[in-house]
Amino acid sequence: MVNTVIAKTLVQALDTLKQGDYKIVAGGTDMLIQNRSHTGMPIAYKSNILYVNLVKELDFISDDENNVYIGATCRLESILKDQRIPQILRDVIHEMASPAIRHTGTLAGNIANASPAGDSLVALYALDAQVRIQSAMHERIVKVSDFIKGVRKIDLSPIEMITEIIIPKLDFDNIYFKKVAPRLSDAISKLSFVGAYSFRNNTLIDMRISLGAVYMTVVRNRSIEKKYIGMSKEEFKNHIKEILIDYSHIIKPIDDQRSNKEYRKQVALNLIKAFVLNC
Repeated sequence: MVNTVIAKTLVQALDTLKQGDYKIVAGGTDMLIQNRSHTGMPIAYKSNILYVNLVKELDFISDDENNVYIGATCRLESILKDQRIPQILRDVIHEMASPAIRHTGTLAGNIANASPAGDSLVALYALDAQVRIQSAMHERIVKVSDFIKGVRKIDLSPIEMITEIIIPKLDFDNIYFKKVAPRLSDAISKLSFVGAYSFRNNTLIDMRISLGAVYMTVVRNRSIEKKYIGMSKEEFKNHIKEILIDYSHIIKPIDDQRSNKEYRKQVALNLIKAFVLNC
């Protein structure tokens, strides 16, 4: 027997999680695919379901001097249209899903799904985004890159839920997002790429690269990024061979129905090369 609870408040949702093992559904776009019936019958969930899509107190976007705060039930379409959201995340959302999906899906759901091909994750990793996690007894804040432990593996106990995504307000001289897929908005990525950099007085002061679908989680390596901080544009470009070697060691794609590992790795390195040489 599967229980279904439709929470109207955050307190009700957190109290429900205390009482048993529930799958949390906000937009449900991933859950519908994972539990679809090929016979045309209604979806037969195998676990208790807690719907939180009607929890209005989690449907918000706010900001302060340093961060933008996005509630867990805020729809992707609302995030896309809000000018306070960093441009790189809005670029990603614009291409990650069709309008119908964007009006239903949530950023929190994309994070909790923990797919290496989750399009929003490349932007969230690059921006050092965090998630606020709450239970009936406590709350904590964790970096998205620490929250995701592997394919479909997240740092979330059965009594906890994501309630907010926290995104630093950051300015870059240039940002670049590329989704490689047969179609843009309706297809899962073969791989995805986000790059961002800033120079001051011809000195590289910030550089970030994140790649999706080339490892068990999104790939971002801060040690590699720090190696090149302090270089001029010409020095940065002249180190392209070393940069590509650095990333070739950590890009380890798999073969699946969308692409093979050789293609993914070569395209990822090509995107990094273009990003560096066009700075």
